[in-house]
Amino acid sequence: MDAHLDNIALLGLVVSAFIVITGCANMIMMGMMWLLYHSVVSVGQVWVGVSATGDRIPGNLPVPRVWSLARVPARTPPSGIVIWAHRWLIFRIMLGAGLIKIRGDKCWRDLTCMNYHYETQPVPNPLAYYMHRNPVWFHQTETMVNHFIELILPFCIFMGRRMCMVNGALQTLFQVLLILSGNLSFLNWLTIVPSIACFDDASLSFLFSAKDGSVKHQVSKIQSQTSTGERPTRSYGSYVRQVLHVSLGVLIAYLSVPVVLNLVNSRQVMNASFNPLRIVNTYGAFGSVTKERTEVILQGTSSPDPNDPAAVWEEYEFNCKPGNVTRRPCVISPYHYRLDWLMWFAAFQTYEQNEWLLHLAGKLLANDPTATSLLDFNPFQEKGPPRWIRGEHFRYKFTRIWGTHASEGKWWIRKRIAPYFPPVNLQGLKKYFQSRSWPLPSAPTNHE
Repeated sequence: MDAHLDNIALLGLVVSAFIVITGCANMIMMGMMWLLYHSVVSVGQVWVGVSATGDRIPGNLPVPRVWSLARVPARTPPSGIVIWAHRWLIFRIMLGAGLIKIRGDKCWRDLTCMNYHYETQPVPNPLAYYMHRNPVWFHQTETMVNHFIELILPFCIFMGRRMCMVNGALQTLFQVLLILSGNLSFLNWLTIVPSIACFDDASLSFLFSAKDGSVKHQVSKIQSQTSTGERPTRSYGSYVRQVLHVSLGVLIAYLSVPVVLNLVNSRQVMNASFNPLRIVNTYGAFGSVTKERTEVILQGTSSPDPNDPAAVWEEYEFNCKPGNVTRRPCVISPYHYRLDWLMWFAAFQTYEQNEWLLHLAGKLLANDPTATSLLDFNPFQEKGPPRWIRGEHFRYKFTRIWGTHASEGKWWIRKRIAPYFPPVNLQGLKKYFQSRSWPLPSAPTNHE
């Protein structure tokens, strides 16, 4: 399975790199990337579906040709159907995110959510540390701007060329600000892409050369032919492409019906698909905001008795999520540490709701190299696997920028809440693994 997943990822990387470097694309290549990603999402389930990445698969493919890879621009302009499909995508992404907030957490309505967001978001970055300390009025202003961007601005798409471009520019700026203030994986980067469809050729022409044979020259030629009523000679392929575009438009309109019904429903669901191919989905983000940050800290010990007061418990350190209070918050966007995100979800749930956590504990009890490769620090890497592993629940808060804790080099202060899951060993997990048809990790010989 690992080899298959690696090959799928590598193939997608090669195809996408080819498109970016050469500027060549067709429906076959774009469809292949969609199919590869859709396959990984289906197999990965919860692991890949974290933070709605599984539902944010691009179903609208803005490609110039069916099979040709020539770099010379097509003789016909891009289909309006494809352009509007992308505008419809950014419209429902932003409106869905805004509606789920208004209908969800009360703090979005009383303008207090941003008081907590920077501290409690999945994986804070260093800027979030400083943004959290802004005054209350600043956070209230942020919340009102958020509502304007997500609830009102999307309708500018339907108000003519200039307002559509205003929407595209502000939506792009909004996503850039989100990228700077948090590690929200590649979601914000992806959301910028459909915003580009809000601009037309004239507004983006300054980005391209005007010499003969260039993209800008070809576009100007097409616009000139259009203004004079001259129609370019159509090939058989252009008719096929037109049929495909019309079919795509009809399909998107049909699949949008449950999405629209969901948007107007007071019981709106967030980040969901209404068709098995996930071509047209519904989106949303941070429908509720946690007011306190809690973390699950995994600890291991080599002591034969986990209840011995003298037992020394050592902590595992994850790549990015808060753990060691002196470690500076990381910057990883657009990369995505999925395990760190899952630990964030687990912290405000129970371990019974996150069975994978005990599966991870079993792997760590055997020092499984695949599991330990997902961590930044394994205290038992050199001295052999632990005998026991437990989960401890802590409350985390940012230190004050000019306070005592900051002068000590601490970014966080934490306080233990309670045990998250009791000490477990491989023998105790045996029946648990067998009941779920999980292979039991090999027991370490030095602890038998």
